Amino acid sequence: MASVLITGIEPFDGEHINPSWEVVRQLNGVYIANTLVVARQLPCEFGHALDKLYQAIDELEPTLVICVGQAGGRAEVSIERVAININDARIPDNQGYQPIDVPIIEQGPAAYFSTLPIKALVQGLRDDGIPASVSQTAGTYVCNHIMYGLLHHLKKQGSPARGGFIHIPYLPEQAVNHPGAPSMSASTLVKAMEKIIAVSITTLKDLVVSAGATH
Repeated sequence: MASVLITGIEPFDGEHINPSWEVVRQLNGVYIANTLVVARQLPCEFGHALDKLYQAIDELEPTLVICVGQAGGRAEVSIERVAININDARIPDNQGYQPIDVPIIEQGPAAYFSTLPIKALVQGLRDDGIPASVSQTAGTYVCNHIMYGLLHHLKKQGSPARGGFIHIPYLPEQAVNHPGAPSMSASTLVKAMEKIIAVSITTLKDLVVSAGATH
């Protein structure tokens, strides 16, 4: 049976919740476009997060892998375009590890591009009234680590599965502790993820429209 693996990340940096897991876990066991959605939580840890991700991929053999993470301070759903081969942690991970200028994969490519239809995803979300944009950076913390590791693994395995990474804003209950920070409701984010999964399943060729940035 065809399946979609969707992952969220455990809380980090003093937060008690992580919107990525709070949202994706609500989709576990749901069928979208006749495809079973399976949600898994990843640790906020360099290395270990990829071990858990690869284990889930090997177990499920999904046709689509969408990893989701928290991007506190961003106001939109961010569809990540690219992951770069570097760990440069501003803060330690949940095991206290803080790699600085360390490649994710020794001798790996400098970067991998998402294989999701990123521009069609943005258009689909906007059509549903959900703020969204293509993001040109997934950072250099665990989220970028996961995205790069995912795409490297699929490439190395010769897998036909497509994959990518989505960053989402704080939930309102987090934003109250970060004055001035934007947020998005869990219900809106669940709707966004449902749309992202549906469009990713049904769209094999991306739109050719501008989604670049000047800085």
